[in-house]
Amino acid sequence: MFDVECLGNEFGHPEWLDFPRAGNKESYHYARRQYNLVSDHILKYQYLNNFDRDMNHLEMKYAWLAADQASVTRQHEEDKVIIFQRAGLIFLFNFHPTKSYTDYKIGVETSGEYEIVLDTDAEEYHGHRLLDHKGHFFTSPGTWDNCTNHMLIYIPSRVGLVLARVS
Repeated sequence: MFDVECLGNEFGHPEWLDFPRAGNKESYHYARRQYNLVSDHILKYQYLNNFDRDMNHLEMKYAWLAADQASVTRQHEEDKVIIFQRAGLIFLFNFHPTKSYTDYKIGVETSGEYEIVLDTDAEEYHGHRLLDHKGHFFTSPGTWDNCTNHMLIYIPSRVGLVLARVS
């Protein structure tokens, strides 16, 4: 299974990472992941493992990694928001450290009803659970961010969301 989360993070490396080389006598001792850390509930690796699992399930269901190039519909420096669409999914990221956005208007190319399929603020990732996953989002016609439709959505600070079309 493709390990999405390993691209650029330090999961399972609580110590330093040192690949075999002459300076460490070609040792593999620090060139390994410690998957046992997930089972230690004093630590928070379990939450990153849950996120890794769900990212892999999202890829298996929607094949977004193999899809055509993403279309970035919003990259707003002041809001610290990035939104892109790929494989019929809408990826929303609010990197602002303190500002959440109510009724944030986003451009959507394909009209319809959307639901949250991944929320970095969810309980299983040790988040604050600020979003209601029972609610759906509906597009309205009208151009926004070079898309033919738009919708309004709540985006909490420091949260990433993935929306998928229901209808």
